[in-house]
Amino acid sequence: MEHRASSPLSAETVRANYDRIKAQVGVEVTIVAAIKYVSVDDLAGLAEAGVAVVGENRAQDLEEKHARYGDAFRWHFIGHLQSRKAKTVNELCELCHSLASESAARRLEIPALVEVNLSGEASKSGIPESELEQFLALYDDVRGLMTMPPETGDPEASRPYFRRLRELAERNGLSELSMGTSQDYRVAADEGATMVRLGSILYAGRLTHGLGAERDSFRRGRD
Repeated sequence: MEHRASSPLSAETVRANYDRIKAQVGVEVTIVAAIKYVSVDDLAGLAEAGVAVVGENRAQDLEEKHARYGDAFRWHFIGHLQSRKAKTVNELCELCHSLASESAARRLEIPALVEVNLSGEASKSGIPESELEQFLALYDDVRGLMTMPPETGDPEASRPYFRRLRELAERNGLSELSMGTSQDYRVAADEGATMVRLGSILYAGRLTHGLGAERDSFRRGRD
């Protein structure tokens, strides 16, 4: 069961958090605001706060939110990508962070990041590291890699996973790295992230499900 916002989103709060995080990670890192738990109406607050890039997890919600806000944001898809949803993602997004199946690769048409499951957790999507080079040959427009390390209370525990993803990207000549969420984005930036996917830390505890919400968004499941 998902948890929706308990109070209206404050554009002033989001702007302050957004500016603070930008200063922490540097201008070369793109902040992707995870909006799975942000209502259609509350997206206006993100636009007012100056958020440039948003990431949605579910194709149906993507359609609804894009229909209202369209050019107010640059749209990324950050959830589990089912091949039957690729058409919607192609039409509305500039980048998919979660390419991880041959069937989706056959239908996707936009730039993509390959999701790599470095932790080996069955609850997470992504291809095994051992299959990466073979998988890269399936799609012509791979820009980089994405991963989700195991959930932890210690941001430093994520560092080996981020470092390994950077090594894999360098080995394969890929420049983009989507890694890091609210719990460990500073470590991710330190290890070379070019994109961090942030939810609750942007909204200052406004969401009732806590800091793990955007991490849950990347677990295996339906759109």
